[in-house]
Amino acid sequence: MEAVDLRAGMTFVENGKLIKVIESNHHKPGKGNTLMQLKLYDVRAGSTVQTTKRPSEKIELAVLEDKPAQYLYTQDGVAFFMDMTTYEQYELPTESIEEELKYLLENTQVNIEFYGSEVIGVTLPTTVELTVTETQPSIKGGSVTGGGKPATLETGLVVNVPDFIQTGEKLVINTVTGAYQKRA
Repeated sequence: MEAVDLRAGMTFVENGKLIKVIESNHHKPGKGNTLMQLKLYDVRAGSTVQTTKRPSEKIELAVLEDKPAQYLYTQDGVAFFMDMTTYEQYELPTESIEEELKYLLENTQVNIEFYGSEVIGVTLPTTVELTVTETQPSIKGGSVTGGGKPATLETGLVVNVPDFIQTGEKLVINTVTGAYQKRA
């Protein structure tokens, strides 16, 4: 595979490191050769780096396996998951899945990503249902198409919601965009 084929979410191996693509842009400057501008995440080191590659540069894609699991709880900087078929437990450092944890409640069904026998990440369901814990009071005459207001959800995630949403309501949140979709 070549660098020009890299897309967000793909994982590849480079110099023994496991690298996940966060952003990928094809850039053609006025003069000179075309470049791939990439924002990459080193899965094992937990660091993010911005770099460029030539589009024709060869890339070795990592073969990942997904297993269904259930999020159990977080304690002392470690998130615990249980395999749904073998009941085996897996641990992931919370800093490696910080964004994903904003959408997870205990007992949420997810997929655990493996590279060989190494646990490297979590794949979330497309949508999750979360309860509003704090938001401004609704405005009389607030419309569905209005500018909206921020709402804090039970996991600490803050999303923009329509003016009519109130504290205590259950909402459907898109985990890909992080946006409010509808009431549950």
